Amino acid sequence: MLDLKFIREHPDLVKEGIRKKGEADSVDDVLRLDMQRRDLVQRGEALKNRRNTVSEEIGKLKRGGQDASPSIAEMDAVKTQIKSLDDELKQVEESLNRLLLTLPNIPHPSVPEGKTPADNQEIAKWGEPPVIDFTPKPHWDLVQKLDIIDFERGVKVAGAGFPIYKGPGAKLQRALINFFLDEAYAKGYTEIQPPLMVNTASATGTGQLPDKEDLMYTVPKDELYLVPTAEVPVTNIHRDEILSEEQLPIKYCAYTPCFRREAGSYGKDVRGLNRLHQFDKVELVKFVHPGVSYNELESLRTDAEVLLQKLGLHYRVLLMCSGDMGFTQSKKYDLEVWSVGQQRWLEVSSISNFEAFQARRMNIRFRPRGGGKPEIVHTLNGSGLAFPRVVAALLEYYQTPEGKVIVPKALHKYTGFEVIG
Repeated sequence: MLDLKFIREHPDLVKEGIRKKGEADSVDDVLRLDMQRRDLVQRGEALKNRRNTVSEEIGKLKRGGQDASPSIAEMDAVKTQIKSLDDELKQVEESLNRLLLTLPNIPHPSVPEGKTPADNQEIAKWGEPPVIDFTPKPHWDLVQKLDIIDFERGVKVAGAGFPIYKGPGAKLQRALINFFLDEAYAKGYTEIQPPLMVNTASATGTGQLPDKEDLMYTVPKDELYLVPTAEVPVTNIHRDEILSEEQLPIKYCAYTPCFRREAGSYGKDVRGLNRLHQFDKVELVKFVHPGVSYNELESLRTDAEVLLQKLGLHYRVLLMCSGDMGFTQSKKYDLEVWSVGQQRWLEVSSISNFEAFQARRMNIRFRPRGGGKPEIVHTLNGSGLAFPRVVAALLEYYQTPEGKVIVPKALHKYTGFEVIG
């Protein structure tokens, strides 16, 4: 959520940021409701001051044995007006808060303006595609031959987008969980095992709600949502809390399955492991001092990149343009690995700075050293990493002419085997 005072003082800047995001602009409606709210507050305070004055007058009249009925009648009239104004103020504040929740975060000045993925900027690359003398297979052919992922039976059990991992395929998943979590722990992240369902307040806090219900699996009877990412439960850990500055930065890592409806997804981009309704991911979350949040963003990006480097995968870093980075982010990087079998880039991580946007919705603050008024923290998160496309890239990158797959050395102690097949 954007700061109402900032919107009031910089409406044109906010409108320009919303335009760059390609989102609906309701800034004028926010300002109108804000003006109405402030007018109601001012009128209400004047009436309450008058009520206090009349109350004192009534006391004096009664003590002096004088007729207080006119003052009592005025008191009753003032009370009625105050209640009417309070009711109106409540409605206006509810409308204003609903509208504020629909305003997107505005892009950081370093974010390139653009509307589509074609406007994203490639800012770095690491590694090279493998040199091979045979025609590489896409991962969906490899896993069928190796019998390590069963897509067809996953459809029978749950539906499309819910694969079943078998034997070495299942163990590879478990190896990646432990590898990613161990690497995060070594960098100072505290491991969290969060709930796999969240309530409406949590989904609202991180920006999934309102208006994004169709992207999540819901449990209507209990008013719960299956987590689309560990970002949601983990970032909500400190909702409505005041931290101390000495606690910052707070760094959490969490492994969870993730559940996404991915409504409208179709075509070649969803084949095999490319886009699933249930997938595994390790998430990295930070709560930081506002003054260092962009340094922390670069550090978070490094933490995610190192994982790909240790796996030996060729990847690139994209700086996302304003129209392709989402509702809640101020700045976002994507990491994409090269798919040898598909000859295309696959996104495996998004690394984002939300500044105070999420924390303001969740009322997460910190008290500065030496005291003073609490300030809003900045929140960041990044995938460290998302499994499906990492697995796809690993299988395709390390395949042999015989259809076997060499396991990267970094995973040997977790898998217990060095070759699949």
